[in-house]
Order: sequence, then structure tokens, then C-alpha cells
Amino acid sequence: MDALPEDLDLLPSTRRALGHRIAVAQNEGRAPSVVAAVARGGALVWEGSRSPADGHGPDGNVQYRIGSITKTFTAVLVMRLRDEGLLALGDPLEKHLPGTGAGEVTVRQLLAHAGGLAAETPGEWWERSSASLRPELSDVLGTEPFLFEPGWRHHYSNPGYTLLGSLVEAVRGKPWEEVLRAEVLEPLGLDRTTVQPQAPYADGWAVHPWADVLMPEPPEDLGLMAPAGQLWSTTRDLARFGQFLLHGDEQVLGAASVREMAVAAAPPEPGIAEFGYGLGVQLTESGGRRLAGHCGSLPGFVAGLWLNQAEDVVAVVLANCTSGLPVGTVAAELLTLVADAEPRFPEPWKPFEEADPVALELCGPWYWGPAAHVVRLRSNGELELGPAGAMGRAARFRAEPDGSWRGLNGYYAGETLRVVRRADGSLSHLDLGSFMFTRQPYDPEAPVPGGVDPKGWRGIG
Repeated sequence: MDALPEDLDLLPSTRRALGHRIAVAQNEGRAPSVVAAVARGGALVWEGSRSPADGHGPDGNVQYRIGSITKTFTAVLVMRLRDEGLLALGDPLEKHLPGTGAGEVTVRQLLAHAGGLAAETPGEWWERSSASLRPELSDVLGTEPFLFEPGWRHHYSNPGYTLLGSLVEAVRGKPWEEVLRAEVLEPLGLDRTTVQPQAPYADGWAVHPWADVLMPEPPEDLGLMAPAGQLWSTTRDLARFGQFLLHGDEQVLGAASVREMAVAAAPPEPGIAEFGYGLGVQLTESGGRRLAGHCGSLPGFVAGLWLNQAEDVVAVVLANCTSGLPVGTVAAELLTLVADAEPRFPEPWKPFEEADPVALELCGPWYWGPAAHVVRLRSNGELELGPAGAMGRAARFRAEPDGSWRGLNGYYAGETLRVVRRADGSLSHLDLGSFMFTRQPYDPEAPVPGGVDPKGWRGIG
């Protein structure tokens, strides 16, 4: 993480509010320790911790187990394979990892927990038992791996991410851990994120529900299940990883691909996920803001990581207790505290250095039937089409080499906008997925489908 720029330094009141929130969380959650961090604009802007040893709490260099946040790291590896052309997200697993008994499920369905697989492995509680009980994928999946038809619904699946880790190994020809270290951890400078704990690290504890006493939790190695939840990390490393998930890094995964990960790829599971699940990324809302990230837990540890694109804020909370402290909620509240108290300054408006005259010609009012819309040209070269009033569909468009425009978001994502001209070269209309936009409402000079009444517009009498 870069040094803190002066204009990102938080106000004392914001720092106190952040410190107070984790103090309350540690007290009410009865956690042996809590450590947290907030990053903004590529810089670590706040760190805090709380433990019974007053003045000697853990810092951002102390490792905690992060559980299912590991899944997001595994998803990044799979997206790298996709971007390199080594697989497609629509490929069935059998194409790259044959013989699992779950080969019909697609890579995308596994990433989005929409493969219909069971949530857990058969047999003993896998998080608290030896990996030697599950030496093969068949031991992880069992004889009947599917609970639902693949693609039918979102159902969180740890075995699904075990399959993705094995997929990475099959395509790369190397162990998941080795690929992760070489392709993600080292390029991003995450030298305190490891498969096995490296001192200094926190011990995991269970807290008795009705008495203020503790019991140590056994730190089992997860074996084949490692891609679903094995990693140990720190708040500083996770804050840096969160910044990567916001902006991308061409050494690892570009901005377009990390944005794709944060788009809902599966519907929400009733009562579980309000906004669905992306590709290795959980989606939620806090303080009216859409958040992406992941939470995790393993016996002795809970972890939360949330980020917000609009405010460029990342919040991380780690604790060493099995249950009782809602780290995901606390991390979301830390992010909201910063965004509400110190809203991000917008980027300075900048004009084009040299605007495209063809794109400039498209600017101004257009009409879909009688509904008024406006096309604007932004300095990044994109067109924005939106309603002139409160109602209507809006979208951004990117220029294509053939002179058309490709939709980037919303209802028109992936759709093509074509500029149609008359024989003399003048603008006739815009064709957007068969919808016609004209310069006048139901322009009689345009080939409006169904025609235009020759008497034109009139009063009611």
C-alpha cells in the first residue's frame, strides 16, 4: 500500500468513530482480539485493534485465518485462465477436469455457487477434521454431489470451490498453492498472505456462550479443500487485495475482469444474499451503497472484507473467535462511516483534447416514440444515452471499429447501437436493438415501424 497522501488523511472525529466501532464490536462480540483497517485511493488511511491487553493489541501485520475470503483469490486464478484463453466460463468442468462425477457443471456456475452442489462435504465436519479423511475429490463430493439441477439456483458450495482449485491445478500443471503465490500474491506484494501461518499470527479461540472463558480451536489443514478456505492473511494485505478488486492490476487481472467479478452472476438465495453473488464475490448493500467483497470463517476465526467502487473505499475486519462477532456487518459499517463522514471528492471535470466529430454529431435530444432521451459524449469517448425525464432506460456505449456502438451496462449491455444515415449522409435515426430513436417524436421523415399518421399531431377536438 502506498504512503498516505496528505489529502486522504482522515479527520480525528472519523478516526475516533472507527476506533469506537471496533471497541464496541470486540466488547459485544466477546472476541479475544479484533483488528481492522480502511483503505482509500490506494492508501491505507486507518488501522485499529482491540484486545484485553490494553495498549498491546495486534497490528496490521498479524495473521488471522480468513476462511472463505480464500474463494475470491481462487476465483481470480480462474479468471486469469479465462483471460489467457485457456478456458471459457461456459465450459463444462469435464472439458478440463474429467472424471469428477460433476463434469456437467460449468466453470461460471461453480464461480457463482450455482452448480447445484452440496454446501459441505459428506462425513465429519470438514473444518475440524483431518484432510486425510478426504484424500480424493470423490471423498469431497460424495456419491451424490448434486442437490439441484446446475444453473437453477444459487446454493453456496465449499466443494464447488474445491473443484475450482483442482481445475487450476489441472490447467496449470502445478499445485494451487504454487500458482496462487506466483500469479497473485507475489505480483500484488501480499507477502503476509500464506497457506500456513507465519509468525506473528493469532491463535484461534472458541468463546463459551454463557461464560467468559475460552477454548483453543484446532488449526486443521484443509488439504483438497484449501482453495475454499485455507488462507491466512493480515488487514494490510487484505486492504491491498481490496484495492486490487476495485481497480485491477495488469500483472494479475485487468480492471474489466475484476469489475466483471462484481456483477451478479447468480440470483440471491432467499434469506441469505440480498443482492446475489458474482464470480467469487459476495454482493450486498450498506448505507445505501452497493458493496462487493467476501466474508469468511473457520473454527477460531471470522473475517470480513468489503469495498465500494463509487467511494473507492475498502474495509477489513478480522477476529480470532469462532462466532459471536458479525465481522461482515462491522466491516460494512466502517466503510459507511468513512464514506458518510468524508465523501469522496469527484474527479475534476476535463474536456476532450480532441472530440470525435462523428460522435459529437450524435449528441443532443432523441426520441423513442414520444419519449425524450438525450445522448451525451463523455471525455473518455463513451456515449451516454438516458431519459430526459425521470423514467426510462439509461446506458453507456463504447465505439466499435465498424462505426457502431456496443452497450456497456444496464438493459442495453451487449446490445448494438447503429447510426443510420440517409442517402445524402445526413442523420436519419439510431437503431438500438431494433428500437428506433429519431430527432423528432415519431419523425415522419424516418422509417418508423408501423408508419406515422399523415395528419400528424393534433388536439383532442
